[in-house]
Amino acid sequence: MSPRRTRVLWLLGDLGPGGAAQSLADRARHADTERFEIEVAYLLPGRDALVPALKSAGLRVHCLGGAPGTAWPADPRWPWQLRRLLAERRYGLVHTLTPVPAAAARLLTLGRNAPRLVHTEQRPWRPRRLATGWADALTYRRNGAVIAGSHAVGRTVPAGRRRAGDRVTVVPQGPDLADAPAGPPARAAARAELGLPADAVVIGAAGGRRPGEDHATLLAAYAGLRRTDPGTRLVLIGAGPPEPRPRAQAAALGLTDVVFAGPDLPALLPALDVFALDSRRDAPPAALLAAMTCGLPSVAVRAGAAPELLDDGVQGLLVPPGDPAALGGALAVLVADAALRERLGTAARERAAGFGAAAAQRAVEAVYRRVLRP
Repeated sequence: MSPRRTRVLWLLGDLGPGGAAQSLADRARHADTERFEIEVAYLLPGRDALVPALKSAGLRVHCLGGAPGTAWPADPRWPWQLRRLLAERRYGLVHTLTPVPAAAARLLTLGRNAPRLVHTEQRPWRPRRLATGWADALTYRRNGAVIAGSHAVGRTVPAGRRRAGDRVTVVPQGPDLADAPAGPPARAAARAELGLPADAVVIGAAGGRRPGEDHATLLAAYAGLRRTDPGTRLVLIGAGPPEPRPRAQAAALGLTDVVFAGPDLPALLPALDVFALDSRRDAPPAALLAAMTCGLPSVAVRAGAAPELLDDGVQGLLVPPGDPAALGGALAVLVADAALRERLGTAARERAAGFGAAAAQRAVEAVYRRVLRP
């Protein structure tokens, strides 16, 4: 006899590209549809880029904050819309992914027949705004389980907010790059787009706009590396025209050959030989996971979530944060040794397979089954 199918609601603030919504869109294709009927609700009608992907995976999508596609912010009546949705659809489990909708869901799901609750912390836990903080204090223990994308994030969730004895379940997830360009044609196309020589050893990094992302150290490391390896090139992905700070930092170091690229990480990764992660953030570094999935060796700072994803000398190299000499030295080792790059990159791809969307969805569904037990 097959198990009873449970209706699940994924609830979050928006369905714009990237972040939690992208993770859901990637995982949706791997859901156990015999056990779970998953629907999605979101608040910001103008942030709906991933609605088609979720619908194509068979999920029903509800916009609580107004007519889909209209300007945001959300209609302030969204809590009443959420209350009506919960009453009409009778979910067995609600999985929240952003703090404000989570607090509302916990307040609106009281009673004997209330759905079970699971919450994911996307970023390091910190005190909320006053109203959300009070709602958290009153309701956070109603979560049947808390999930985090990394141990570093999980450790920030105060024990006093959780039920006695409960542990945070860590479920790392990398991007789903099954449809991303790969192979020699993709490499040639990406290098042509970036204006890179076909024979250069190319280092790439992503981001640089958020606190804890230290492109200044990377640029200083690259300046030293260029003196010994002048054929090396550096690409900063996602640091294009809207972001002037890395450009100013590069100019101050006399670096005129740094390529500032747009945000299309999957299309540009094939151009690279080495990936550099200079972030100290505790949130799971999606760019590092993407690079590992593509078989790139990495040099990452020994901080935040990076040491959870790669082992020093196995899938990449780890260096102290804020140390241009150490970072430059590790990059120089990889630039000089193609065989080492190949070995570390192969191990990185194998390791990343365990962080894929399918594995993440299986781990999340294991949490659902545990929470739903009578």
